Amino acid sequence: MSKNGIAVILPGRAQALANYPHARVVNGTIYVSGISSRRLDNTYEGVKELSDGTLELDIKAQTKAVIENIGVILESQGASLANIVDMTVFLTNMNDYGAMNEPKLLIEIKAIALAP
Repeated sequence: MSKNGIAVILPGRAQALANYPHARVVNGTIYVSGISSRRLDNTYEGVKELSDGTLELDIKAQTKAVIENIGVILESQGASLANIVDMTVFLTNMNDYGAMNEPKLLIEIKAIALAP
């Protein structure tokens, strides 16, 4: 293992647009990279293009998809959402804060969890 830990890259999941893994595991801690609602086909959950070319953005659908994506990453390491000890949410519009708490890119979430 390198001093930067073990890179976690999940096949069959949307890959990073830059050169980074889905997560890194260092000394029993799982550092989940910034995760969005992007699907394997590079479309986004919670983004619908309307006939006039504008986008309909759904913060609830995006939030649900991001949390599900984080869950899959954690499960690949034997952990779950229950193991998360810290989460950082990046919103592009603070007016979405209320809807984000109800479960094109409105949200990205990174997380830190402890491996069981």
